[in-house]
Amino acid sequence: MAQIATDFVHFYRDLMDNKSDPRVNQWPMMSSPLPTIAICMTYAYLAKVWGPRVMENRKPFNLRNILIGYNAFQTVFSTWIFYEYLMSGWAGEYSFRCQPVDYSYSPIALRMANTCWWYYFSKFTEFFDTLFFVLRKKNEHVSYLHVIHHGVMPFSVWMGLKFAPGGHSTFFALLNTFVHIVMYFYYMVAALGPEYRRFIWWKKYLTSMQMVQFVMIMTHQFQLLFTECDYPKSFMVWIGLHGILFLFLFSDYYKSNYLAKTGKLKKSSQNGGACMPVLDDTTDGNANRANGKAVPHSDYESAYIKPYSSCYSNGTSNGYVSSNGVSRETRKTQ
Repeated sequence: MAQIATDFVHFYRDLMDNKSDPRVNQWPMMSSPLPTIAICMTYAYLAKVWGPRVMENRKPFNLRNILIGYNAFQTVFSTWIFYEYLMSGWAGEYSFRCQPVDYSYSPIALRMANTCWWYYFSKFTEFFDTLFFVLRKKNEHVSYLHVIHHGVMPFSVWMGLKFAPGGHSTFFALLNTFVHIVMYFYYMVAALGPEYRRFIWWKKYLTSMQMVQFVMIMTHQFQLLFTECDYPKSFMVWIGLHGILFLFLFSDYYKSNYLAKTGKLKKSSQNGGACMPVLDDTTDGNANRANGKAVPHSDYESAYIKPYSSCYSNGTSNGYVSSNGVSRETRKTQ
C-alpha cells in the first residue's frame, strides 16, 4: 500500500511539474487542481444542501434589478472573451482542420493562453446562476443535472488550461462564448419585463442554434480521428464527448417542448431542458391573444413560462415585480 501511495505521488508530481504547460503554472489557481476541486464541491453543497436549508423559512428575494445587471455583465464579459479568442488565433492563423497548441512565449501564444484563463474564470462567475435560483427559492430549477454541469465545467476547463491552453479544442470555447453572448442578452431583455418581449421574438430559434453548436463541436473534434494532428487526442475525445452529451440533452428538451406542441410527441421530459432552454412559446402574448385571452402586464409569470432551464437560465422567470411594487411571491403570502 505504501508503494502504491508513493507511486501515485511521483506520478502526480511528474504530471503537474513536467507534463503541464510551464507558462501557466504560476497563474492564479493553476499550480494545483485542489483549489478548483474544493470550490466545485463547496458549490455543489451550497446549491443542494446549505442554500435551500437557509432559505427554507425565508421569503424569496426580489432580484429583478440584480438579474438585469448580472446578465448585462455576462453579455459584455462573454463578448470580450469571444473577441480575444478570435484575435488570438481563430480569426487569423488558426486552422479549423488541425491546430496544434503553440507552447511558445510569443505574444500571440500568450494571448491565447491568457484568454483560456479568463474562460476558466468565467465558469466560476456562472455559479451566480444557481445562487439566484436559491435566493429566489426556485429550487426545482437547481436539479442534479444543473449542479453537475456547473460543478464539473470549471475542473474540465482547468485541465485544458493546465496542459493545452490553445489549439484545436479552443474551438469549443469560441462557440460556447458566442452562445453565451446570445443567451445572456436574451435573459437580460427578458428580465426587463413583458413589455420588452417583442424584441426577443427570435427566442424559438435558440434551442436549434444550441444544438447546431454541439454538432459543430463534435464534427470539429472527431475529425482528428481520421487525420494526423499534433494535438493531444485525450482532450479531443473529452471535448467531443461533451458535445455528444449536451446534444442529447438539448434534443430531449427540443422534443419535449416543441414537438409536443405540434402533437407529434408526448411531453414527458423531466429535465426541464437540460442547460440553456428557451421560454415556452405557448405563453407568448400572440398565442394568448389568438385564444382570446388578455396578457396582463402586471405579472411577469403570466407572460413567460414558469419552468426555465435547469442550467444556464438564471432566475429571470417569476421574478417580475408588478406595477404596484408587490411581487407575485409576496401576494401569495398575503
